[in-house]
Amino acid sequence: MSSHGITPTGIRADRLPRRRAVNRLMELLAWLAAAIAVAILGVVVWSVARRGAGQLNLDLLTKTPVAFSLTPVKQGLANAFAGSLVIVGLSIAMALPVGILVAVYLNEFARPSVRSGVGLALDVLNGIPSIVIGIFVFGLLIYGGGRQSGFAGAFALSCLMLPLVARSTMEVLALVPSSLREASLGLGVPRWRTTLSIVLPQTVGGIVTGTTLAVARVAGETAPLLFTSSIVGTGVSWNPSQALQTVPVAIFELSEQPDPAQHARAWAAALVLLLFILCASLGARWLATRSRRKLTAAR
Repeated sequence: MSSHGITPTGIRADRLPRRRAVNRLMELLAWLAAAIAVAILGVVVWSVARRGAGQLNLDLLTKTPVAFSLTPVKQGLANAFAGSLVIVGLSIAMALPVGILVAVYLNEFARPSVRSGVGLALDVLNGIPSIVIGIFVFGLLIYGGGRQSGFAGAFALSCLMLPLVARSTMEVLALVPSSLREASLGLGVPRWRTTLSIVLPQTVGGIVTGTTLAVARVAGETAPLLFTSSIVGTGVSWNPSQALQTVPVAIFELSEQPDPAQHARAWAAALVLLLFILCASLGARWLATRSRRKLTAAR
């Protein structure tokens, strides 16, 4: 029997149209998925903006809510914005140094077995639902004699931020060229000094990027704060030893009220929170691009 005309080149040529068709189909599905994601985001932003833009004014940021009034008065959520600033700021102060130190140890000093085990623990912590973190902090700091406070809320949010900061810092540290470390070590510089003076300065942009994304993620968390900092008054307070109102909790409480005006104020607060997350995400992308270019140039 003759097998002339059947060659590997001919077989590959026969399969080429089918491969091109499959490739185009996959590209079409990818574009379709991206379009659906963008469309969902657009619908969410438009829905929040349409309902909240009418109440977005200076009073929302400077006035405090009034518990009861027989006459119409101007109200806002100044206490919630102040409380969110305090709690998120404290959570950054708690999570940022710990996350950076964990990442530096795992990437620069730890053995592979330790790096793998701690990395798995970070991934598990990153996947724990926020309400579980809230219950944990409630049982640890409040149940049995404690009280709700800004410190407790900040600690709960820092538990959510820690794996994000550590993981993003580890990824950036892995991008630093090994030649920089080897050159420093070859000159007799200790490893800790090499890490502090050579490696970390190359990763500042990436660390800021990871922190920004972590802040954007926890800024809208409600469940942990319901357990740790939700029994509050209507006045503005900057004292973290007391329970502080926050924007997510305020949105939740206002949405449960029967008054349509309270619902409109909740939509306005949601719009402010959405704009903050949008600005934080854009800033993080800009910093990530700048850091990537810097690391590429260092190579």
